Amino acid sequence: MHPIARDVLLEQLAWRYATKKFDPARKIGPADWSALERALVLSPSSFGLAPWRFIVVDDPAVRQKLLPASWNQSQIIDASHLVVLARRTSMARADIDQFVSRIVSVRGVSAESVAGYRGMMLDFVEKPAPGFDVAVWTSRQVYIALGVFLSAAALLGIDACPMEGFDAGKYDQILGLTKDGYAATVIATAGYRATDDAYASMKKVRLPDSEVVKHV
Repeated sequence: MHPIARDVLLEQLAWRYATKKFDPARKIGPADWSALERALVLSPSSFGLAPWRFIVVDDPAVRQKLLPASWNQSQIIDASHLVVLARRTSMARADIDQFVSRIVSVRGVSAESVAGYRGMMLDFVEKPAPGFDVAVWTSRQVYIALGVFLSAAALLGIDACPMEGFDAGKYDQILGLTKDGYAATVIATAGYRATDDAYASMKKVRLPDSEVVKHV
């Protein structure tokens, strides 16, 4: 393990901002983008179930189709990369069993050794607590992945912009997500800021630490 220095961490997080204008001529290198994709995959989730899918939109023609469904925000076509973070629309026993099989394969353990964990997950899915809404739960999981993606991009010196200003239904239609059991939840564009993006030089505004961090 090679942890980064604390001052580097804070410097990069202070450097990042929601980039409003990207330089379309600058592209993220394959190795860096591969690392960002891997960071998404490594994102934590409840039970490790990862109820999400990350759709990287490489095709310029598809991006053009998505532009009107994104309030015509220029980041959609100007950014080097566009990723749509989608949530699972349902969770069932088959999903649990698939994950358990993955645990058995990756860790080289027996199915019997994780039977208790399987039972816990099945109870969560099949006997939900009163008021449980799977859409709310899966959406929260997706936002964990978004946070990991934004932080990872900042640490690599790559600009990014989380975006909720889009028509999720049209995204689902254009990308064919509904038939696969997914729904667009939030999107992120990534690349490098344009030199004339006015937001890049603005001071970051946050509430005082003492107001948002409390020790008890």
